[in-house]
Amino acid sequence: MSSQIHDTSHITYEGLLEGNKKFIESALAEDPEYFDKLANGQKPPVLWIGCADSRVPANQITNTAPGEIFVHRNIANMVIHSDMNMLSVLDYAVNVLKVKHVIVTGHYGCGGVNAAMGNNQFGLIDNWLRHIKDVYRLHADELDAIADETERSNRLVELNVIENVNNLCKTSIVQNAWKNGQELAVHGWVYSLSTGLINDMKVSTSSNENMDAVFKFK
Repeated sequence: MSSQIHDTSHITYEGLLEGNKKFIESALAEDPEYFDKLANGQKPPVLWIGCADSRVPANQITNTAPGEIFVHRNIANMVIHSDMNMLSVLDYAVNVLKVKHVIVTGHYGCGGVNAAMGNNQFGLIDNWLRHIKDVYRLHADELDAIADETERSNRLVELNVIENVNNLCKTSIVQNAWKNGQELAVHGWVYSLSTGLINDMKVSTSSNENMDAVFKFK
């Protein structure tokens, strides 16, 4: 596989608007009621918390249609307890849309994870990346034992997903849903850009039974 970055020099502002017109024509040709159906509202069963990386579009890699996945994206698919943006999306998804699954999805080769592994400063984002550095600190023995830098990065991507699934479960939003008997499962995935395959981290849960007691709400 070529290591060259995908050429985007043909993308222009005007071209995006023209692309919108072609999208409308194509959608209506396939289904004349396409936009009428979308305008009727949404009832997605899944909330996707993913990376902002432009190469990881939730609908495309899961072969789902618009309206079937509710999406929140940020740098390195983080679930941070003080992030009101993420918490607002989570609250709406769980308590209004009544999603049945919340999936934290990372991807191998994540730029945010790679940046957090180093010591360079990048600006304001350094404060965000600090949370990933904390994940590294928690698993330093395992990660430091991995000699190959790419393998170490890939493992940190996986551990970052697992830790953020744990963070998700610790929120009052998710725990209250479980307390109230709501059907809700939390999952962790890692997507491979080189193969297109999703790697299930096998951390799915639908209760706080295995959570450390200090994080459990009554």
